[in-house]
Amino acid sequence: MTTDPNTAPPRTPGFKREDRNDMIPMPLIKGMFALALASLVLVTGAVLTDRPLVATPTDGAIAAEYNIVLIGHDAQAVTVMDDTGRVVADLAHGGFITVIENGLQRKRMLHGVSIEKPLRIVAFENGRLSAIDAYTDYRVELGAFGNENKAAFERLLQKLN
Repeated sequence: MTTDPNTAPPRTPGFKREDRNDMIPMPLIKGMFALALASLVLVTGAVLTDRPLVATPTDGAIAAEYNIVLIGHDAQAVTVMDDTGRVVADLAHGGFITVIENGLQRKRMLHGVSIEKPLRIVAFENGRLSAIDAYTDYRVELGAFGNENKAAFERLLQKLN
């Protein structure tokens, strides 16, 4: 007769754990789903009722306006030209300027507009700087992404003068 050294009965897996110390509390999970559902209901209601946008900056008096063309070459490189076709900057690592070009290129692709059309950069008297596309509804407040990113466009605009 052979004896089994394991005297404990075989373990059968179960769906519930006995040790519940490291699990997320059920009220917290229900609260997270309720928050997601409430957000979805609010956004759906705003879209269906055509609620106007709020908290958008008001346009002030225009201090200066520039037309530039942004041509992207890959994920990071971008060439910036003025509206006459003169190359203002050829940036191998365009940083934030490349981000704006990528967003503009995507929006224009969706609307069937050529990327070679100019983009308006508007400097307002109150210090705001905006990129506004006349061919789509693309508009970016360049200062909303931080002073360094706004400064990248301000340096670019100095080269246009």
